[in-house]
Amino acid sequence: MTLPPKVQFHEDIRLLIYRPCGVLNEQSVDKIVSIIGDLEAKFQEPFNRFFDTLGHDEVELNFRYVIQVSLYRVLSYGDRPPVKSAILATDTTIGHYFQLHAIITEESPINVRIFQKREDAAKWLGVPIERLAPKFAAG
Repeated sequence: MTLPPKVQFHEDIRLLIYRPCGVLNEQSVDKIVSIIGDLEAKFQEPFNRFFDTLGHDEVELNFRYVIQVSLYRVLSYGDRPPVKSAILATDTTIGHYFQLHAIITEESPINVRIFQKREDAAKWLGVPIERLAPKFAAG
């Protein structure tokens, strides 16, 4: 499975990293939800997720959509083993949408937490901070 440039899967530490940029909208959310579903089908073992939202510069979502996606994720993930979804978000609007997602997934095996510091997310996920650092192209 070939992943888009903003998505990495580190099989050695069982971690999906998503570093989107630009507009956070339904299309971008649908895309990563589809990728997560495909990876869950491919790898029967659970994996954690790290979403670095610092590259987003605009948000075009609504609460109804976030509720629908969150409920979909809870139902599609089912009773699989627990996973952690760490969200790096300093924008308050993005933080509110992910907080709603965290509340909806609270009683499911999908454990969502929002962080303002990359170091705190790395500690919670149990991975080296270097693995969460963005890779910049030379030039």
